[in-house]
Amino acid sequence: MNMVPLADAKAHLGDLIAQAEAGETVCITKRGKPVAQLTAVQPRRRPISLAELQAVTDAMPMQSESAGDFVRGMRDGERY
Repeated sequence: MNMVPLADAKAHLGDLIAQAEAGETVCITKRGKPVAQLTAVQPRRRPISLAELQAVTDAMPMQSESAGDFVRGMRDGERY
């Protein structure tokens, strides 16, 4: 974490923002005490569309055996 006095932060705000964009946390201090923190904003994730998920799973063929039987067959078979 990069500690920067407020006066320096005012003079070099563009550089500090670039550091935050690069993933570094910048702590701004006032009289030696932390008062603010600059960090990169995490991009918002797109919500999952249940309709799109349903369309993908509907297109998948049904399996002929249960998941438990499939895993047991892999475990007990010659594959491992």
